[in-house]
Amino acid sequence: MAKKQAMPKSAPGTHVSTKDIVNKKIAYTWWEPEVQYSWSVGPAMSRFLEELKNGKIVGRKCRKCRRVIVPPRMFCEHCYGPTDEWVYLKDTGSVETYSISYLDADARRIKEPILVGVVSIDGASPKHGFMHYFGGMKPEELHIGMKVKAVWKPKEEREGSIRDIIYFEPVKKGGRKK
Repeated sequence: MAKKQAMPKSAPGTHVSTKDIVNKKIAYTWWEPEVQYSWSVGPAMSRFLEELKNGKIVGRKCRKCRRVIVPPRMFCEHCYGPTDEWVYLKDTGSVETYSISYLDADARRIKEPILVGVVSIDGASPKHGFMHYFGGMKPEELHIGMKVKAVWKPKEEREGSIRDIIYFEPVKKGGRKK
């Protein structure tokens, strides 16, 4: 029976320095691949984003527990039943929670705060909505339960993104801006 040889801790070799490369002592090649890719968000989110481009908010109804879910999903995370019906919703809702941030999206300090939070969309099941910006108000005016309405980008500028809604602004009784 042959005795097994131990493997060395590292393979022998010579360190390659930047100087060796500059002086062309070694051969190398530089290659920057041109990679193209596509990403699918799935059938529910694809439709949601397409409808946002059209200035509409949609959800999905669960056939088992009848909840309306927004942003839409193909199954209900509450009862695990499939969702099978599209529901058009209003572009209004209520502030569920919020934050007054003195940091911008790149974590830089700013003087005028950004108002962000979760909006529960009218017509969807309770506690169903999404995070977004608030505008058209002072920080001290923002409060939980406040009725808000979407402010949309002009139709020709929409691209099928959550950012097609610029922000949510306060509404007064009767649907008019406060």
